[in-house]
Amino acid sequence: MTDELAMEEAVVAANDRFYRAFESLDIKEMEEVWSTDGSVQCIHPGWGLLSGWADVRDSWVRIFNNTSAMSFTPHVLHVSVEGTIAWVVCLEDIDTRHGDQEHNSQVLATNVFKRVDDRWLLVHHHTSPIFRATESEGNE
Repeated sequence: MTDELAMEEAVVAANDRFYRAFESLDIKEMEEVWSTDGSVQCIHPGWGLLSGWADVRDSWVRIFNNTSAMSFTPHVLHVSVEGTIAWVVCLEDIDTRHGDQEHNSQVLATNVFKRVDDRWLLVHHHTSPIFRATESEGNE
């Protein structure tokens, strides 16, 4: 296995850990996958830019407190690794439950990771809603 392929696989594994932390609805799990410094950023669908760990963390707490169950199926569309920075573009199929109501949605996400020691930590998460099927879906 080439070093490049091994790095890409490590980034995809970090991306998967992020989605498992998201599904856990546990802020402690989420803190394990993020860099928790002031440079992190997050944009949830329909939200403005959140900057710094305090604001990003608060957004996850609000989401977790208002969701009773959530599951993700991320479909990786692109992975790039450039030194200590990497990004993943994926299509998220999301199933959520708020009380007795279930919802299904899709968003397009970009997750940016920074390598810190031997770990890939999330430094930027940006999602946008999808209102129609993407062109790549028809080609799979």
